[in-house]
Amino acid sequence: MEKSKQMDLTNLLLPGAVKVLSNVTSKKRLFQDLGEIAHSAYGLNAPQTVDALQERESLGPTGVGHGVALPHARLHGLDRVVGVFLRLEKPLDFDAVDRLPVDLVFALFAPKDSGVEHLKALALVSRTMRNAETCTKLRANTDPAALHAVLTAAQGVQAA
Repeated sequence: MEKSKQMDLTNLLLPGAVKVLSNVTSKKRLFQDLGEIAHSAYGLNAPQTVDALQERESLGPTGVGHGVALPHARLHGLDRVVGVFLRLEKPLDFDAVDRLPVDLVFALFAPKDSGVEHLKALALVSRTMRNAETCTKLRANTDPAALHAVLTAAQGVQAA
């Protein structure tokens, strides 16, 4: 029997899905950018992705505090959970739980019927983004390749 693949940020996050954005002025604009990046990195339908993010956000803000947001959505046509990471050069007001503006955004997109995989991915990303040292490194870098390396390395340390 095949052993289930370890949930891992290197599987969730392609290097091409990591970006630094300088001109995001609203949550709506942020979701449009996430939709475009998800389309270019994973072939997702951008308008459908944006709608799903906005729909999920209307249930309650996904700003988790300390400048971090974890927007997520379930989509038809996906066969696995995928992520997009954005570092915003100018923090964005996001209705976060601590009212602080957000500059680190890790969006997750899961298959409509993903169940526990979606929750595992969300828990993994949440743990990674709760690490103050990881967030400090992310804020210190503007190179997408370096950001991807910080994210994928961070998680290896915490899994131990």
